Amino acid sequence: MDVASFNRLRELAYDEAGIDLSDEKKALVAARVETRLRALKLRDARSYVDFLLGDDSGAELVAFLDAISTNFTSFFREPKHFEELDEFVKKRLEQGQLRFRFWSAASSSGEEPWTMAMTLAEGFSGKPVDWKLLGTDISTRMLKVADGGVYRRVQVDPVPAFLRARYFTHRFGTHDSPDDRFTVVDRLRQHVAFRRMNLATPPFPLKGPLDVVFCRNVMIYFDVAVRQRLLDEIGRLLAPGGMLFISHTETLNGIRTPLQLVRPSVYRMPGGAP
Repeated sequence: MDVASFNRLRELAYDEAGIDLSDEKKALVAARVETRLRALKLRDARSYVDFLLGDDSGAELVAFLDAISTNFTSFFREPKHFEELDEFVKKRLEQGQLRFRFWSAASSSGEEPWTMAMTLAEGFSGKPVDWKLLGTDISTRMLKVADGGVYRRVQVDPVPAFLRARYFTHRFGTHDSPDDRFTVVDRLRQHVAFRRMNLATPPFPLKGPLDVVFCRNVMIYFDVAVRQRLLDEIGRLLAPGGMLFISHTETLNGIRTPLQLVRPSVYRMPGGAP
């Protein structure tokens, strides 16, 4: 990929999605763009940039952002966070709260929000609770997977067996064959919705207040200015006493925020019940 094309694509990634692509990412971008060249039958990166800039529908911009997004995730990734989510809702239940709203801000292919949903369903079991969970991502491709809620055996291996039995239906096949699939059950689906959202362009179409936000493994792709806007918006949406979970590889250093550090990667909005 020539330098001019990479720089233009880098500008687009930042302007449209807040993704900060360093020079070290040039090879990755070239490899991801190659898939778009084949799909569009274009000869090189320069012709792709011309096509992208000339696409008034915006469809190719979405496809480009899908292509360069990193979407690694897994069920029960950073498991301590889900233990703390369970502790949070149990304490609120004891205090009489019966309405809860949750947000998985960078849901990728759905493993994080479905893990949240299983944790919540266990905690709320048998109680008259009104709870909803929103999963968002910039990638339409990943959102389709998340909303489909169908996973291979190797993907659901981190899910404890009793939770797999309760919250997935299993279509048997040979180990991790195309016929061996686990599908999220409808009684969990009724609490979860997925929407496309660009975290770099607040304000977000959410009313709040939210009780818990998971915003993990996404701020590492943003510079301080984009992170600041994102945290301002999360602060607007979180209820007093609400919780924010970020990845252990991330930090809020350099960000002005009222959020109080509870422990590394866990923050609390002042006010509300303790």
